[in-house]
Amino acid sequence: MLAGRNAVVTGGASGIGLAVAKALVADGARVLIGGRSASKLDEVTEWGGTSLIGQTVDVADRQSVAEFFERARRDLGQIDILVHAAGVNIPNRSMDAMRPEQWDEVMAINATGPYNCLREVLPEMKGRREGTVILISSVTGKRALALGGVAYCASKFAMTALGTCVANECLEAGVRVTNVYPGEVDTPILEQRPTPITAEHRARILRPEDVASMILSIIRLPARVHIPEIVIKPITQSWF
Repeated sequence: MLAGRNAVVTGGASGIGLAVAKALVADGARVLIGGRSASKLDEVTEWGGTSLIGQTVDVADRQSVAEFFERARRDLGQIDILVHAAGVNIPNRSMDAMRPEQWDEVMAINATGPYNCLREVLPEMKGRREGTVILISSVTGKRALALGGVAYCASKFAMTALGTCVANECLEAGVRVTNVYPGEVDTPILEQRPTPITAEHRARILRPEDVASMILSIIRLPARVHIPEIVIKPITQSWF
């Protein structure tokens, strides 16, 4: 159980982030979720009582991230857990179709975003010699797949390197950093697919709760145990 523990979840208003936040609250943690939509945050925090609060954040904006974590420290206290689930993709995913500003947006949110959040929590975690960070990446952070597209794959490869390097830097400081690589999950990001998926396809893929359950099991492991990375995918999805 995570009673007495404090967690921050970015991308927490929907999808995997929301499922993780609910799992953490159910396990006894107090949670601050972040997202770009104030209305969505208000909607999803209604059920959480005093254990779940929301704050708008743009993870690509360093000042916004600083204000978000200031709120976390003020309302929660020390941050024991960070789950970074914020991410974005675009429908026109090929090199020819993608516009340069779309590349910039995807890289800013998916690659610079986790850097901005790590920069906020690592000093205090290292100072206490304790903390857990979960970075929600994608199987496209392990395999460059056309399905993800040029910008998304590049950003997730960057996230993979970021998490791996930081995990190695923090080993002696007692901070655990885990890269999580989900395959296809039924989340709102599917709405950015170039071709809409069918109901039959949705029925075959992961639910956000599947990923959240696995993440919770990693967080609950003894502090001496470190899972550097893990892939979770639907049984029907090939592992290339």
